[in-house]
Amino acid sequence: MTRAFVFPGQGAQTIGMGRDLADAYPAAKAVFDEVDAALSEKLSDLIWEGDIETLTLTANAQPALMATSLAAVRALEAEGVSVESAGFVAGHSLGEYSALTAAGALTVSEAAVLLRARGEAMQKAVPPGDGAMAAILGLDIAAVRAVAEEAADGQVCAAANDNDPGQVVVSGHRAAVERAVDIAKSKGAKRAVMLPVSAPFHCALMAPAAEVMAEALDKVDIAEPKVPVVSNVKAEAVQSPAMIRDLLVEQVTGAVRWRESVQHMAAQGVTEIWEIGAGKALIGMVRRIDRSIATRAIGTSADVEAAVAAGKEQA
Repeated sequence: MTRAFVFPGQGAQTIGMGRDLADAYPAAKAVFDEVDAALSEKLSDLIWEGDIETLTLTANAQPALMATSLAAVRALEAEGVSVESAGFVAGHSLGEYSALTAAGALTVSEAAVLLRARGEAMQKAVPPGDGAMAAILGLDIAAVRAVAEEAADGQVCAAANDNDPGQVVVSGHRAAVERAVDIAKSKGAKRAVMLPVSAPFHCALMAPAAEVMAEALDKVDIAEPKVPVVSNVKAEAVQSPAMIRDLLVEQVTGAVRWRESVQHMAAQGVTEIWEIGAGKALIGMVRRIDRSIATRAIGTSADVEAAVAAGKEQA
């Protein structure tokens, strides 16, 4: 059985996430301490005891979700389950940074600083209210691309997240995205809904943020990951540090090709996917992409114990 570890993106955040892991595993607590030190603030206090509105701010949510994912990784490692036991790692949007950190390409401190910069840059790239995103349910990627092209009408509107066979997210200028919602409904979409996001991620409007990230990533030494990382942009595995750097810049404006990423891992023999960190959104997508893939969520100490116990039974 070949396993992959996958890491969630923005939207999975909840107050209290990761606290149980930090209480149960010193190595997990050390991750939150390292993130606090890297950012020179007690982000862990916000994660565990703050308010959800502040945690949901892009500049906070991104490093917070990475910290929670890496705390879960360290808890697994403490129980003898290493990242090297996986054939691949992958992450959804910011989750790609978590995947790279889990695989040793970045340190926790480097990832925290990069994600704070990424979150701030993405928020500043477009004036509040100018951009939007919408989820289109019930149309495939080709149909949604056609919808986005029709809706653009001289503005930006693009398929930003190809999540699974029946869920594609569009991003761009607010008026264009609103047009896309109406067009999608007329083309037979089951649902088309505006999303409560603060900026239009993964489209050309994020170009200023991509420039910021190119500069920030130039200052970081990216190591070769211990296991292949499936890139959002390419939907295939990469291990070259130079290519990883370029793809992380491209990822800011490029689409998240999640459906194809899961299909790539399945084609390479992956039969089991563990979602590491907060929430279970990626597991839902995986099941809709390929029901033959076994799934497991690892977000609490009980999840870690159950995974370890299941592994011993299989052995």
